[in-house]
Amino acid sequence: MEKNMRVLLISANTEKINILPAPLGLNYVAAAAQESDHDVRLLDLMSHADILAPVRQAVESFRPEIIGISVRNIDDQVMQAARFLLDDVRGIVRECRNLSGAPIVLGGAGYSIFPQAVLDYLEADMGIQGEGEAAFPELLARLAKGEDPAGLPGLYLRGRGLQGERAFIRDLGCLPVSGVHHFLTAYDRNLWMPFQTRRGCPMNCSYCSTAVIEGRTLRKRPPEQVVRELKTLAQAGFRQFYFVDNTFNLPPSYAKEICRLIIREGLDIQWRCIFYPGTVDEELIRLMAEAGCCEVSLGFESGSARILKALNKRFSPEEVRRTSQMLARHGIRQMGFLLLGGPGETRESVMESLRFADSLSLESGKVSRGIRIYPGTALAKIAAGEGKIARDDALLRPAFYMVREIEEWLAGEVAAWIADRPRWMG
Repeated sequence: MEKNMRVLLISANTEKINILPAPLGLNYVAAAAQESDHDVRLLDLMSHADILAPVRQAVESFRPEIIGISVRNIDDQVMQAARFLLDDVRGIVRECRNLSGAPIVLGGAGYSIFPQAVLDYLEADMGIQGEGEAAFPELLARLAKGEDPAGLPGLYLRGRGLQGERAFIRDLGCLPVSGVHHFLTAYDRNLWMPFQTRRGCPMNCSYCSTAVIEGRTLRKRPPEQVVRELKTLAQAGFRQFYFVDNTFNLPPSYAKEICRLIIREGLDIQWRCIFYPGTVDEELIRLMAEAGCCEVSLGFESGSARILKALNKRFSPEEVRRTSQMLARHGIRQMGFLLLGGPGETRESVMESLRFADSLSLESGKVSRGIRIYPGTALAKIAAGEGKIARDDALLRPAFYMVREIEEWLAGEVAAWIADRPRWMG
């Protein structure tokens, strides 16, 4: 007879990078473990100044038989003064180790990019790369029976390496959705709540780690399920959502269906999303506005067609401009993103990008100087070929691509440009 286990899940994230990182992924894992009849407690450290005190209290009072720790961010992705964030997480692991003999399991997006390197650095027992909704309950089942978890897909064991190639969940409709909102009750209802409708990205941008985390195959949740969960969260008092899908509007037909269902259900919500600026039609934008979309993140990255090609972007500056105009016509705010200093960047292409940004209907924007290099990306191969990083560098410590010839000039030019544009950040 399989026994129920006491499971403590800790969201170790304490950095607000771009959006409030409410532990949505960990909530799904918690719901999956609950559905398997385990006793689950979730601790979110985001609002705690002293992160060790609540960890100590939770471990001592709950006496968990297994501890899961979610790692979202490795660093803050700022080249000029990059902050490495894992030392605090290592402190959490050590505190758990001092108080309990329970095995410690890592997971989360940040862990999944560097599974072996993070496992070794944090000195945890094991880690699950990628989606945990299926793998973690299976791990619990094996541990509850006293079985060796070796062979579990996506599982890394410290000192024993990867146990089996991870498998992505093909049918996202099987994911647990009921009960997730119970783990979110402590959140201020006025905050923007992260929400996900699909996983995976086929776009293959040269610098992006999404494919490493979620795979290249786009997998979609059933639109009816998406809207049902939104309705549940709205009934619980949440009214503002941030769709964290890497590209909300791909494919357009799927995005339109979600919007139509939101409209049909009469959901009184506002939402933001990450918007792909290529091949956009006005019907989609009209539906988004009617369904409550009030702002999009427009990651056009450059105004130079040549640089866009170097970043493996599949849209043109002209497409971005048309998209920006359509969004403005329908009253949807736009936050633009520029990514400067990558392969092939010159003073001329930088100035072209800054002029292009000024031509768009943007309410705000962010300029990044230098591009964080992640393992398994095309940018990592380019950087290694140019001698900017070692070919065997695990890249756990933040490394950035920057065209050195323009680095000093770029800093001054961007600072001067932002000084005249207070709604832009650098």
